[in-house]
Amino acid sequence: MLPQAGSVGRPRMYCGQACRQRAYEQRTATAKAGLSEDVVLVRRAELDGLQDRLYQLRCALEDVQTLLGERHTKAELERMLADLVHSTGRLDKLWVSERAAG
Repeated sequence: MLPQAGSVGRPRMYCGQACRQRAYEQRTATAKAGLSEDVVLVRRAELDGLQDRLYQLRCALEDVQTLLGERHTKAELERMLADLVHSTGRLDKLWVSERAAG
C-alpha cells in the first residue's frame, strides 16, 4: 500500500496493476486455504536466508558498538560504518512475494 501523495481523488493503495493483482491472488489463496488475511507463508529457504542476513546485521551493529567504546580514528569508524551499511545488503529491497496456492 502507498501513502497518500496529496493528489485529488481516492488515495492509491497499490503501486501498479501487478501489485494489485498479487494482492488479489493473496486474498484468494488465503481464503481458499481457510487462513486469515494476516497469515504469511514463507518457504524455509527464504526464511533461512532472511535470518542469516539479520544475524549478519546484528553482528555488524555489535562491532560498531564495540568500536565506539574504543579509541579509533575517524577513518576507521567511517570504514566500519561503511561495512555496516554494506552488511545490510538489500534488506530494504526484500519483499516476501505472494504465491497462489497450488
